[in-house]
Amino acid sequence: MERLEARFRGHGFSPHRHDTYALGLTLHGVQTFRYRGIERFSQPGQVIVLHPDEVHDGAAGTEAGLIYRMIYVPPELIGAVEAHRRALPFAPEPVVSDAALAAALSELLADLDHAPAELLLDDVMARIAAGLARQAGAPGRDIGAPARAAVLAVCDMLRARCGEAISSLELEAATGLDRYDLARQFRRLTGTSPHRYQVMRRLDLARQRLRQGSPLAQAAAEAGFADQAHFTRHFRKAFGMTPAHWLKLHRA
Repeated sequence: MERLEARFRGHGFSPHRHDTYALGLTLHGVQTFRYRGIERFSQPGQVIVLHPDEVHDGAAGTEAGLIYRMIYVPPELIGAVEAHRRALPFAPEPVVSDAALAAALSELLADLDHAPAELLLDDVMARIAAGLARQAGAPGRDIGAPARAAVLAVCDMLRARCGEAISSLELEAATGLDRYDLARQFRRLTGTSPHRYQVMRRLDLARQRLRQGSPLAQAAAEAGFADQAHFTRHFRKAFGMTPAHWLKLHRA
């Protein structure tokens, strides 16, 4: 679970998508972004709710510039609160006025220098899950226990072996589901596909290597990408910037 504060003027991020919920609070200025084909605007006091795998960009809407804080919540955490009984909640509006949800996010985003205490995290995640369900309105469809267990097993496998090539046949053998049913159930529970989930875990590993000082080419190879160009393409799609730019911001 990542947290960040961003400050910039003008254009900030190219179109990209995460495999997590992106939940944010605009602190100063007007935040503008294109989401599901429509230009959106967020002002101080409002909450941004971006569903996994939804393409979006980001920019400051005025000359005054923009300050916002964001938290990226893995769908598994939201699902754990609901015991994975239902498909992920989908909030149709990406900018909402929800005082309870804003208060919960504020507690996790108030101190970015220290990890939140476990008891605080448990409480806040329950409130965030409730806020997402509230914004989604109708509850998602139930997911049976066998399908839920199969998806979680695949998540574990793809996370543990993110640098390897894993075939659909292997996933079928491990779960007892055919590849198409697995793909449907996986998206209902995680908001993305098994392939993209594995790519994102590779990117997580590559970013870890970069933070540890590995050169770009070495980090790409250790994470299972074909080459540095392949790594850079996926990185831009996921984060809206090149690995070199991300590393520069990380070190700033």
